[in-house]
Amino acid sequence: MTATRTAPDLERATLDKAASENFPVAPFFLPRAWRDDLMAVYGFARLVDDIGDGDLAPGGADARALGVPAAEAGDRLVLLDAFEADLRRVFDGTPRHPLLRRLQPTARRRSLTPEPFLGLIAANRQDQLVRRYETYDDLLAYCELSANPVGRLVLAVTGTATPERIRLSDSICTALQIVEHLQDVAEDLGRDRIYLPAQDMKRFHVQETDLAAKIASASVRALVAYEAQRARDLLNEGAPLVGSVHGRLKLLLAGFVAGGRAAVRAIAAAEYDVLPGPPKPGKVQLLREAGATLRGEG
Repeated sequence: MTATRTAPDLERATLDKAASENFPVAPFFLPRAWRDDLMAVYGFARLVDDIGDGDLAPGGADARALGVPAAEAGDRLVLLDAFEADLRRVFDGTPRHPLLRRLQPTARRRSLTPEPFLGLIAANRQDQLVRRYETYDDLLAYCELSANPVGRLVLAVTGTATPERIRLSDSICTALQIVEHLQDVAEDLGRDRIYLPAQDMKRFHVQETDLAAKIASASVRALVAYEAQRARDLLNEGAPLVGSVHGRLKLLLAGFVAGGRAAVRAIAAAEYDVLPGPPKPGKVQLLREAGATLRGEG
C-alpha cells in the first residue's frame, strides 16, 4: 500500500486524538479558517509526540510516508530526523507526510516560521536521551521546547502575538505541561521517564520505587500537591492573557486556562493520588472553570 493511498487514514488517526486533550484544540465557535489552521498545527504537534512516545499506529505507514526504510521504522531518532527534514520542506519544498502537506498552506497563510516546530521536535529528541530532571529549572527548560511553542503558534495563527502575550502564553503552556506530567506519572514511569524534579523528590523523601506503587503514599501525595500548586500559580500568572484579547479568541484562551485549572482540581479531588491513573475533570467542572476564567477569577 502506498503512502499516498493511506494519507487520509494517517491524518485521521492523528487528528482524532484532539478530542482527548485537556484543552480545546479547535472548538466549533472559532472561525472556520482558524479551526482549519489550528488543526493543521495540532496535527504536527500530536504526530511528533506520537513519534517520540512510540505511539504511532502499527504497520509503519508513517515511516513509509517519511521515506524511512522498514528496517529503521522503529528507531525514534531516525524518525524524528526524517520528520524534521520533512518539516523543512513545508517552508521550501513539497512535504512527504500528509499532515505536513496539510500544514504547508497554514504556514504560508499565517507567515509561520520553522522555530516553534523545531522546538517541538527537539523536545521529543530530548525525551529519547534525557529521562530524569534534576531541578525544576531543568524541567522549565524542557517545557520551553515541549509546550511553549504551541501557545506561540496559536497566537501566530490568530495574528495576536506580542511580546507580553507570548510571555503570558508561555506560563500557561508550561503549566499545562506540568499538569499533564502529574496526570501521567504512572504512564511516564512505564516509559522509564520521570518528570518530577529529583531535587523535589528528595525533599519529600520520595524514591523512584514509590512511583511504581498502585496507590500513592503520603510522601508522593505531598510531592504531587507541591507540583500542582506550582502549575496553579503559573496558570494564574498567565491568565491575564485571556483579558488581553476579545471575541472568540478570548473564549479559546479561557478554555486553555480552564482546562488546566480543572485538571488541577481533579488531581486535588483524587487527594493527589495520580498513580492509579490520570485524574480527569468532568465537563461541568470545565464549564465552571471557563466561566470563572472569563470573569477574571482565579
